[in-house]
Formats: sequence, C-alpha cells, structure tokens
Amino acid sequence: MDGKPGTAMNRRLTNKNKEKIFRRFRDQKMNIAHTIFGVFGNATALFLFLAPSITFKRIIKNKSTEQFSGIPYPMTLLNCLLSAWYGLPFVSKDNTLVSTINGTGAAIETIYVLIFLFYAPRKEKAKIFAIFAAVLAVFATVALVSLFALHGNGRKLFCGIAATVFSIIMYASPLSIMRLVVKTKSVEYMPFFLSLFVFLCGTSWFIYGLIGRDPFVAIPNGFGCALGTVQLILYFIYCGNKGDKSTDDAEKDEKKTVEMKDEEKKKQNVVNGKQQEQQV
Repeated sequence: MDGKPGTAMNRRLTNKNKEKIFRRFRDQKMNIAHTIFGVFGNATALFLFLAPSITFKRIIKNKSTEQFSGIPYPMTLLNCLLSAWYGLPFVSKDNTLVSTINGTGAAIETIYVLIFLFYAPRKEKAKIFAIFAAVLAVFATVALVSLFALHGNGRKLFCGIAATVFSIIMYASPLSIMRLVVKTKSVEYMPFFLSLFVFLCGTSWFIYGLIGRDPFVAIPNGFGCALGTVQLILYFIYCGNKGDKSTDDAEKDEKKTVEMKDEEKKKQNVVNGKQQEQQV
C-alpha cells in the first residue's frame, strides 16, 4: 500500500520530465528551422536587392530609364528602412537577421534611386524625387515617434504595423509593370530574376514569420509570395515576346511617317514653283 502512491508520483514526475524534454527538443528544432529560414531569407533578399543591377546596367549604357518604372526602388528603400528598424533589439527580440539584410538592402536601394534620378526624364525625375523625399520623411517620423513616445509592446506594435503596411506597398509597386506586361504582351520591362527572387524572398520570410509567430513578418511576406507567383505566371505566359517586334514596327512607322512628310514637302514645293511661274 505504501509503495503505490510513491510509484504513481514517480510516474507523474517521469511523464512531466518527458514532456519537458519533448518541449525542449521541439523548441530546439523550431529555433534551428527559424534560423535556417532566416539565413535563406537573407540570401534570397540579397539576390532580390541585386537583381535590378542588370536593369541599371542597361540604363547606364543607354543613358536613359526608357519605360522602366522608378517607383519600386524608393518603396523598397522605405520597406528596408522600416524593417531594419523593426528588427533592432530594442524594438523586437530575436529578429537580428531582419535588421542585417534590410540595412544592406537600404544602402543598395539608395544607390538605385540616385542612378534612376540621374538618368530619368525631367517629369519622371520630379516624381521619383518627391517619392524619395516622402520615404525619408515617413521613416524619420516612425523612428522618432517610436524612440521617444513609445516603449515596450507599444513600440513593437507601432513599428510592426508601419513595416507591414509599407512592405505590402513595396510588394504591390510592380503592379504597374504587370499591367504593362498584360497590355503589351511583352516581359521586356519585367526582369525574370526580379520576379523570381520576389517569390523566393517572400516565401522564405513568410515561413520565418510563421515559425517565429511574428505576424508583422509573416503577413506582408505572404502577400509578396502570392504576388511573386503571379509575376512568374505572367512571365511564362509572355516570355516569348521580348518587345523586339513592337520596337521594329515602331521604327518602321517612324520611317514611313518621315518619308510621307518629305513627299508632302516635295509636292508642296512643286505646287509653289508652278504658282510662281504662272505669276511671272
């Protein structure tokens, strides 16, 4: 009789110990997975930030921004600044990987914006500069308010919401290019690698946010994953059309227009010559 209660108690302690060991093992596995997806997210995000370098080589070579949209670059810059701020230890814990890659991205995107401003037409230059100035103003406001007016969970919530909203806006910024792709049936102005790394980056950070139970990371990147999927679908639908034919047709039309104008001038000169002869 005396041994039975002790045996039951020992069993309970053993079960509790097993549960603790299982939880620790599960938490360790989740932490490893969290870190792996964070590192993968850093790698894909870096490729995403570097993907437009192909576009900017073309811009520098041609000394023109052509029909490339400059909106994604300042919007990406704002996302990087806000996300890097959100990942700092005094705002949110265990998000150092978020800060490191977004800080790097902010530097890269700043270079892109400056190059675009240098080669853009006057009207486009004014628009992108206004967006760039607004980006800096928004980030400065968020940083100052969170630093001096908010603390603890309030600071994390405020910075997280700001980062989420502008992350979604960043991912949505290529919608104008997607509309151009559908309209022209050409992917000339929607680079494949940019679309690919939008998908990979969004997917990896979406999983990272799910594992870390951080909605401010998971929600916007889930949107980015979906949008990247749509871009890839559009690319594979229209990848056979590079815009070369439309460019050649445009050049031919211009030549025809010039030739017609020359012929009209010649005819007008002949008519004027005959009128002058009649008057003489």
